[in-house]
Amino acid sequence: MLCAPHGVSDVLLTTVLTMANKTPEVGDIHFPFPFTPYSIQKDFMAELYQVLEAGKIGIFESPTGTGKSLSLICGALSWLRDFEQKKRQEEARLLETGTLPLNVGKDQPPSLSSSCQETPDVLRPAGEPDWVAQFMQKKEERDLVDRLQEERVRRREREERLRQIRHNAQLKHAAKRVRQEEEETERLLRLSREMLAGGPGAEQLEQLTGEEELVLAEYESDEEKGTASGVDKDEDDLEEEHVTKIYYCSRTHSQLAQFVHEVQKSPFGKDTRLISLGSRQNLCVNEDVRHLGSVQLINDRCVEMQRNKHERKSEAEEEKPKKRRQEPRATCPFYNYEQLQLLRDEVLVEVKDIEQLVTLGKEAHACPYYGSRFAIPAAQLVVLPYQMLLHAATRQAAGIRLQGQVVVIDEAHNLIDTITGIHSAEVSGSQLCQAHSQLLQYMERYGRRLKAKNLMYIKQILYLLEKFVTVLGGNIKQNPHSQRLSQTGTELKTINDFLFLSQIDNINLFKVQRYCEKSMVSRKLFGFTEKYGAVLAPSREQPRLAGFQQFLQSLQPEVTKTPAAPVEEGEARALRPSSPLMHIEGFLAALTTANQDGRVILSRQGSLSQSSLKFLLLNPAVPFAQVVKECRAVVIAGGTMQPVSDFREQLLACAGVDAERVVEFSCEQSAPPVFSPLCISPGHVIPPDNILPLVVCSGPSNQQLEFTYQQRELPQMMTETGRILCNLCNVVPGGVVCFFPSYEYQRQVHAHWDKSGLLARLAVRKKIFQEPKRANQVEQVLLEYSKCIQCCGQMGSTMTGALLLSVVGGKMSEGINFSDNLGRCVVMVGMPYPNIKSPELQEKMAYLDQTLPRTPGQVPPGKALVENLCMKAVNQSIGRAIRHQKDFASIVLLDQRYARPPILAKLPAWIRDRVEIKTTFGPAIAAMRKFHRERSGPS
Repeated sequence: MLCAPHGVSDVLLTTVLTMANKTPEVGDIHFPFPFTPYSIQKDFMAELYQVLEAGKIGIFESPTGTGKSLSLICGALSWLRDFEQKKRQEEARLLETGTLPLNVGKDQPPSLSSSCQETPDVLRPAGEPDWVAQFMQKKEERDLVDRLQEERVRRREREERLRQIRHNAQLKHAAKRVRQEEEETERLLRLSREMLAGGPGAEQLEQLTGEEELVLAEYESDEEKGTASGVDKDEDDLEEEHVTKIYYCSRTHSQLAQFVHEVQKSPFGKDTRLISLGSRQNLCVNEDVRHLGSVQLINDRCVEMQRNKHERKSEAEEEKPKKRRQEPRATCPFYNYEQLQLLRDEVLVEVKDIEQLVTLGKEAHACPYYGSRFAIPAAQLVVLPYQMLLHAATRQAAGIRLQGQVVVIDEAHNLIDTITGIHSAEVSGSQLCQAHSQLLQYMERYGRRLKAKNLMYIKQILYLLEKFVTVLGGNIKQNPHSQRLSQTGTELKTINDFLFLSQIDNINLFKVQRYCEKSMVSRKLFGFTEKYGAVLAPSREQPRLAGFQQFLQSLQPEVTKTPAAPVEEGEARALRPSSPLMHIEGFLAALTTANQDGRVILSRQGSLSQSSLKFLLLNPAVPFAQVVKECRAVVIAGGTMQPVSDFREQLLACAGVDAERVVEFSCEQSAPPVFSPLCISPGHVIPPDNILPLVVCSGPSNQQLEFTYQQRELPQMMTETGRILCNLCNVVPGGVVCFFPSYEYQRQVHAHWDKSGLLARLAVRKKIFQEPKRANQVEQVLLEYSKCIQCCGQMGSTMTGALLLSVVGGKMSEGINFSDNLGRCVVMVGMPYPNIKSPELQEKMAYLDQTLPRTPGQVPPGKALVENLCMKAVNQSIGRAIRHQKDFASIVLLDQRYARPPILAKLPAWIRDRVEIKTTFGPAIAAMRKFHRERSGPS
């Protein structure tokens, strides 16, 4: 983005660029597309373009088969293309004429800041002579022209550098390999000389150095030096300005990789500067670090190696040659500024996914994790996971700047739950006791070497940990696994009430949080426990050691009798999967939330180790408001976004977004809902005859179907469900997917069918599969399910396919495509309402009832939340079928409550408009037989 001079020129430049952003007619926009787009794809791209141009918040629903990803890519990048072109044209005109437009300052758009709206007063103060005003305006014009010329030169240099990368990359790689080999040879020679000259004291000196690195540095609360960010001071000055870009985020790395592949295949694949961001676990190329496995261990080791690098550089600058032999600390060979700059330029030349980025990092001998972050400023499209964008601290650490940028959040049906989960925190009694034990021994070992402020804050943290255990009913000095609690149950408190109950209201948690963040005490403690054991015995049980030499001797690996002896690497990893204090830091940070926006849940479960403290975020709009406020435009997209009232009321309205700024778009054939005046609904690509949604109110024996919690476990209800499935399996070819409300209910029904003989009847027509609870078994079950359907279709036997018993909210209900014969019928047993007795849900309902206005004639907001959670889960599950334009399937909703108008209204419109309600089972099975018989030809 351009940098204008301070003062009035900021206003002038903003106005110039705003004038260049006038919305063109939709018919004038050219959308490159790899093939002739459907009409709904054209409408999708046009509406997306208008949302980005006008700086609005868009809620886009585009079911599978409508080409959502490609429409997002081509629509958003077309806008970015036009935006950059208009900006360059306006800059060129301004540089050519050297003057600003005459109407600058007259037609200020409403989106400008208040400082921009005060432009006339700044330019022409009362009583100022005309010649002074003219002189000031000409000076501002000259300054602005000079700045634009500088920006043009910088942009040309960057483009020229990127063009040259392809030509000289191979030469640089070859030269770099030779240089690395020479450096490695020199390093080995130097190391061998040092080892030969080290003498008998070298090993002891190494132990001493290891001790030094575990001791906390002097804490300076208000003058902290920012040198541990992973970038050298002299490198900070070289940071580029952030160009206008699009941040695209989704739930999983596989979804992000799929999106990147779509970009590669699109018309924008060769001209877009795209960068994929990921975690260290996904991007690290240092095998010594990767083999640690745990995300926490990898992060800690990486940060430690960067800190070692900066400490070495600091010692070198201070010219202390005598310290050179005291540097056994490892630094990462892949973190080198020149190599990272080379990698940054190469990843911007052509679109690469995470795997390609890692491969390139290995070839360039440069870190993809930091190289990708260095590429953010110049990138046009940044692809990243949810958590990295929605969490402010993570966003800041990654170098992401949202000011004036575009954010696209895909697969956003669970956005509210995601934000709530990211900003909630839970700690167990076992973690509290373990952290207290570790920190207490750390303080006793290094207490004499710590400064007063460090000791003060460590004692405050120990006090907090003790009070947290006390409030759960435990004793910090006893084993948490053997402590039985006299009082059990769940208790819910406001933040302030919890602080008073814990007797920690006199502690400034903001200062404690800042100390933990700046001093990195949890990382020091983690290194301490990593070296000397996962859970140390209380220090009062250890013998006193006389002298520092004796202390070092007691820590030698071969002294196995000493409790504090270092443990084996594999054993250590098994004992300490992560640092307990790091979890507790997250809980402490959560307690600084505003009192009305969160609650603390005290769960006492028999023993102290099983009990926990959990912070629950009630208002996800608070962290999301910062994203909405900073961004130019935000797009929330998904295949199934109904019911959208949650997004409008809980997220956007509470974040301070005006209703006029929200635009809703849906690829459906229904009329816009009444609550959404800005809703566009062009239609679905699936022909109406290719889908048959049925609401079945009763079974073959006229048993009314209402699977409430009280009735669904009745034998007659489970028997009637089995009879319905037997009839459906007789008329539906290929695969049938049946969703149950929970794993436990699926188990009960399966056992009842087995006992009553219904399971054997079902197995005559369909081979039966069950969704596994373990994620690593899902792929195998799906593979066998798919093979069974293919074989049955070829053999022509009495068995016509397979029946998959799945669970709503399980592994099969999201992200799995049951296209064509894999899902010719989807059955939903009952309505999967969440557990209404859950303390978290009850508190959330009460919070919404208090904060959201109640619309006359509508259910209370809390009850609406429960219905919306249920219907979101239903919509995700039944959306597993119908995956492309020529696909067909039937959808059977087994519960008479689906026939109620408020419930029907929450179904996706492309399903809702075609629903047939069958009060008896005869007409329902007749409609199913006719539907599948007419389409039983080649799919």
